Amino acid sequence: MRYVSTRGQSASNTNPSGPTFSEILLGGLAPDGGLYLPESYPQVSRSELEQWRALSYAELAYEVLSRFIDDIPPDDLKELLRRTYTAEVYCNGRVRERAGEITPLHWLEAPDPARGEGGLAILELSNGPTLAFKDMAMQLLGNLFEYVLAKQREEINILGATSGDTGSSAEYAMRGKQGVQVFMLSPHERMSAFQRAQMYSLHDANIHNIAVRGTFDDAQDIVKAVANDRAFKARYRIGAVNSINWARVAAQVVYYFKGYLAATSDAGDDDRQVAFAVPSGNFGNICAGHIARMMGLPIGRLVLATNENDVLDEFFRSGVYRPRATSETAATSSPSMDISKASNFERFVFDLVGRDPTVIRALWSAVDAGCGFDLSGTPFLARLPEFGFVSGRSTHADRLATIRGAFERYGLMIDTHTADGLKVGSEWRTAEMPMVILETALPAKFEETMVEALGRKPERPAALHGIEKLPQRVTVMDVSVEEVKRFIARQLG
Repeated sequence: MRYVSTRGQSASNTNPSGPTFSEILLGGLAPDGGLYLPESYPQVSRSELEQWRALSYAELAYEVLSRFIDDIPPDDLKELLRRTYTAEVYCNGRVRERAGEITPLHWLEAPDPARGEGGLAILELSNGPTLAFKDMAMQLLGNLFEYVLAKQREEINILGATSGDTGSSAEYAMRGKQGVQVFMLSPHERMSAFQRAQMYSLHDANIHNIAVRGTFDDAQDIVKAVANDRAFKARYRIGAVNSINWARVAAQVVYYFKGYLAATSDAGDDDRQVAFAVPSGNFGNICAGHIARMMGLPIGRLVLATNENDVLDEFFRSGVYRPRATSETAATSSPSMDISKASNFERFVFDLVGRDPTVIRALWSAVDAGCGFDLSGTPFLARLPEFGFVSGRSTHADRLATIRGAFERYGLMIDTHTADGLKVGSEWRTAEMPMVILETALPAKFEETMVEALGRKPERPAALHGIEKLPQRVTVMDVSVEEVKRFIARQLG
């Protein structure tokens, strides 16, 4: 398997035919500023899919990921996956006895074909150590990084940005790993108290937290600017774990297969399609669903749910992609989606425009200049229905009402982001297919809003009680690429 950049540069001095998985694992952005994708999507047949029904999560992950990773020996990859996806790591679910499933499917309304009910379910993705779906990919990334770095006898310095969950997931996955330092940027005072405590209370020597006085988009722009400084990136061995990293997106593809198989487990529904509703701000989570669909997984509909920062919803409704300025990006009660410039969107648009890097370079030249683009009235937008996307948005009032409704009707407490997904997914339900809502986090991460919605605090794992009272270590600075560079240089000597 070889990889190409969305902006056209696929060859390198070492690999004229394109880089391998292990090469792009450590790199993040392509040298031309684009994002990596496989040169073609591997295909999964219906018969293969049926053979996977009895597999464990780690076994299913091998079947999916081995199609993207052919430069790690099969036995080594299997061992990495076995070590990653264990009941001990993903032990924070609602039903402890189901921890071995890794991503249990929780039916809110079971399918009832006789009554024309397609069914409504939540796919639990947040049972890992930081209570967020990001753990599904990040725990694997930590093991992959350590493995590849040891093989190559190298070290790497991770630079990332987080709107809430990526940071803690990355830090918990990388803490104590040999050959890895983590520099994580977050928006100052724009995350929940629990999210801040998860990150800032870590005192491992290889973990460095930086809070910038701005939004997530500001932090993300700094990461991209550093990544595009080739001399600095090479000197300090800068890598990425944000969702721009292809390995993270690939790892997330797995749970779409798992969710599909769990939602269609009844006999006689081999040809059944499934819809997935995905809370999305940076487009990484739902991009993985797009890739799974391109591989042949029978996904009938991909429902993109945004909060008040509805840049992506606006595009899927109008064809206009209009990133917002910092001053226009709202701080909401689903803060992990307070994003107005979706990094992974470039991957989908690359497919939408027929994988033409010339078009992508032109479109993202406008984006990088602080503008957007308009595909309305173009042949590209006419192709949009081929990809199965629909969208919607949710507000704070919607969020509270959805959280209350889920608790009253199903006896289930859900977090604010999952509430966005449930609200929008419910609007797009049909009798023909189950609607599976991808859980984003556990409610404990957003205690303040849970109290506002339900008048009660959510439960949290015993190991995380009182985390907000632990000593915190973070460096606060202005939005400045150069200041971040100087900080990294000082820490690395």
